[in-house]
Amino acid sequence: MRDGERLTNVYFPIFLNLEGKLCVVIGGGKVGERKVRSLLEAKALIKLVSPEATPALQKLAEEGQIIWERRGYQPGDLEGAWLVVAATNDPLVQKSIYQEANDKRVFCNIVDVPEFCSFIVPSVIKRGSLTIAISTSGASPAVARRIREGLELQFGLEYEVYLKLMENLRKQILGLNLSPKEKEEKLHRLAIAPIPQYIRDGDLNLLKVIIEKEGLIFPSEFFGS
Repeated sequence: MRDGERLTNVYFPIFLNLEGKLCVVIGGGKVGERKVRSLLEAKALIKLVSPEATPALQKLAEEGQIIWERRGYQPGDLEGAWLVVAATNDPLVQKSIYQEANDKRVFCNIVDVPEFCSFIVPSVIKRGSLTIAISTSGASPAVARRIREGLELQFGLEYEVYLKLMENLRKQILGLNLSPKEKEEKLHRLAIAPIPQYIRDGDLNLLKVIIEKEGLIFPSEFFGS
């Protein structure tokens, strides 16, 4: 390898809205099952192409949550698709899928084959509305996983409630008869306040004081009281 030659590709970070969009998953094993479940969470329309499928995938097909084509990949399977994820070990099939995806301008990810990927899937943390994606651009998935595990400790389950609360408070602030600057100042003060810590520790009285000090209503329904 020459000095300065890159080992990894350069990627543009992006979050896709796949709701109602056709996504094709090729391969019905455990990896394919994980990909299907992730796409279902994104409310995508899913077509599974595979002669076999895990019991969980078979159940999803029986329930009508996915379309299952019980056969191997064929050219034309990506017609109308937004993206394809393939979990197959056949190099010829991998290449054929990637070529069709390129021809049809479909985002393509061949699992564990970076040269046949137009996008990669990051290591992800989800806390309600909060999504944190970590990528090393393929340089070291193990490092991405280690970073994710550290962030999971930093951003605990309290962030799910925190973001619901902040959404509520933001709506209240935007409805106040204040100048844009005053609204921005209130939003900033709440954003830097240790609200996640109060939620985690159950200090609802302190939380209520902070919120009411800004002239807002404490939404007790978020805390079961």
